Amino acid sequence: MEEQEIKDEMQETNENQAANLPVEEAPVDETSSALKELEEQKDKYIRLLAEFENFKRRTSKERIELFKTAGQEVIKDLLPSLDDVDRAEQVVAAAKDLEAVKEGIKLISEKLKNTLSQKGLKEIPCMGIEFNTDLMEAITEIPAPSEDLKGKVVDVLEKGYTLNDKIIRYAKVVIGK
Repeated sequence: MEEQEIKDEMQETNENQAANLPVEEAPVDETSSALKELEEQKDKYIRLLAEFENFKRRTSKERIELFKTAGQEVIKDLLPSLDDVDRAEQVVAAAKDLEAVKEGIKLISEKLKNTLSQKGLKEIPCMGIEFNTDLMEAITEIPAPSEDLKGKVVDVLEKGYTLNDKIIRYAKVVIGK
């Protein structure tokens, strides 16, 4: 009988200990808290994605608009030179003095070159220098007029240009052989 009493007493002690333990609601709270946090993160992600898509759309539209009006400033600055060319055509039609016409065309040419150089346009120097494939395109080779012009540029058919140090047109040249 003593054994039975000991077993009963142990069972009663275990029940009392179990009764004194706090009810474990923590896992349920942690789960709902984690779900709530997950929903918040998902919402933030969706909003960030939408904001990024709007940014892409807006910058794309701005870029298209920029391309449409990119040359506007240059064209505006070239209009006075165009006006000068129109006036020169009228003067040439009625001109008797050839020297005045030449001088006028020279002035227009200088004005145009100055305007373009202010915008970053530079001519690639070629005449009499060593042929450089990075800057020039050889159209043909001819016998060099002198020994020192062998492998060098003897004639420029089309001038080459850089715009803000970027080549926009290669020079077309004739090389001495």
